[in-house]
Amino acid sequence: MKKIATKPYQPLAWTATFVLLCAAMLISHYPNLMYGVYGFAIASTLWTIVGFLWQEKSLIFLNGVLTIIYAYGIIKDIVGITT
Repeated sequence: MKKIATKPYQPLAWTATFVLLCAAMLISHYPNLMYGVYGFAIASTLWTIVGFLWQEKSLIFLNGVLTIIYAYGIIKDIVGITT
């Protein structure tokens, strides 16, 4: 039977996945609060780090852009800008 090699930094990847799922649950339970957005920002930042560690350009690009989008939303919330 062929043994499958695992990528390094698996605990970090699983932590990012857990944070992502928690953020999704927060958004579904509290859609008008920012808790889920903070969770998504943390998860996408962690996945960006994992992308760098794994040298996966698709992970870096996708989650890097998501991190910027979530950071923009968080900064708007902190400053009090509403649209």
